[in-house]
Amino acid sequence: MNIAVIGTGYVGLVTGTCFSEFGLNVTCVDVDEAKIATLEAGEIPIYEPGLKELVARNVEDGRLAFTTDVETAIAQSLVLFIAVGTPANEDGSTDLSRVEGVARRIGREIDGYKVVVTKSTVPVGTSRFVRECIDEELAKRGETIRYSLASNPEFLREGAAIGDFMRPDRVVIGTDGDDEQALAIMKDLYRPLYLNETPFVETSIETAELSKYAANAFLATKISFINEMSVLCDEVGGDVQAVARIMGLDGRIGKKFLHAGPGFGGSCFPKDTRAAVHFAREHGQELGIIEASIRANDRQRLRMVDKIVAALDGDVNGRVVAVLGLSFKPGTDDLREAPAVDIVRELQSRGATVRAYDPVALEEAGALLPDLVCCDDAYEALAGAEVAAIVTEWNQFRMLDLEQMKERMARPVLVDMRNIYDADKMSGLGFAYTGVGV
Repeated sequence: MNIAVIGTGYVGLVTGTCFSEFGLNVTCVDVDEAKIATLEAGEIPIYEPGLKELVARNVEDGRLAFTTDVETAIAQSLVLFIAVGTPANEDGSTDLSRVEGVARRIGREIDGYKVVVTKSTVPVGTSRFVRECIDEELAKRGETIRYSLASNPEFLREGAAIGDFMRPDRVVIGTDGDDEQALAIMKDLYRPLYLNETPFVETSIETAELSKYAANAFLATKISFINEMSVLCDEVGGDVQAVARIMGLDGRIGKKFLHAGPGFGGSCFPKDTRAAVHFAREHGQELGIIEASIRANDRQRLRMVDKIVAALDGDVNGRVVAVLGLSFKPGTDDLREAPAVDIVRELQSRGATVRAYDPVALEEAGALLPDLVCCDDAYEALAGAEVAAIVTEWNQFRMLDLEQMKERMARPVLVDMRNIYDADKMSGLGFAYTGVGV
């Protein structure tokens, strides 16, 4: 079966590559000629563990190709995945201009039956909007061509996307209730997963579209909840890690996403929570819990800055701060909505000099934060620092040489925003240690 994935961003590239690994013939399409040239040269424009090797193998085996030729890709494919970006507008709504552009291009180019699948994260009703766009373009051509619509939301975690695609918790397929052909084709695409007994949820298009927002908003809320518990623990002398473990052992709650820290970030949670709130308001509804989780997340970042300031006796002006970890999570170079970015900017606005190290995000961070002192490793970042802050829990920060750390720093002060180290042990080694809710 031939499929086309239109859009070679994070979702599109991972989706297309993994489908080719299933044995399908996949064409990844993008209007960005430079990006396609980069991919054809064997380079990957994003950091995702294992993706470069997977792309190379499937290109070599002839199952995966990259092109800017949208017309040919549409003509040769039975299934067309729309996987373009859906950034947030200033009011929190979702910018669907790229989705509309692809839909209209499909309407201008299709010459036979296709299944048009929305893979991008979009508000409820977007697939119907896609149909309107395609039908308008067909009407301009004076033609009537049968096609199907489907919604197939992605649930990929950056840094673990290949595993999430190959061994998913579930596959959600939304189709029109009476469109058995589209459902059969979509299930055939994912047939290799039946061998792993992956749960398949066959539902309406509207339910499928809403499910991604519901899942991300709930996970974001769990993060904000435990972060608020960490604030209370700081006040009363509790241990948020013990609280989280006690909660997580309850099967109704579960232990995942109950790790206190500087708050959620990335390309999904911040954007999707705001989009869900905006979409609900358009329908006259209020998502109060989600709105509260957004506010709590914003406050948490400022609390982390306050911890650093307090560790420097209330004043960071003219002081040197070492920041370890800049990406919003380990395993990715993504700085979108990363807590570290806001923390660095706030520290700089208060007069601090910030030295930083991240295993993969330094280049982008240097462009985004021009006054940042980018260092080649953690120990270079620590040189002369009066306080070190661990913001992203990269594994290499879990086993730092603490003696060398003390030698490099002007003062042995650590603000551990991920609670990687034990407070008593650090104090015993001569560090002034501050965690989150411990």
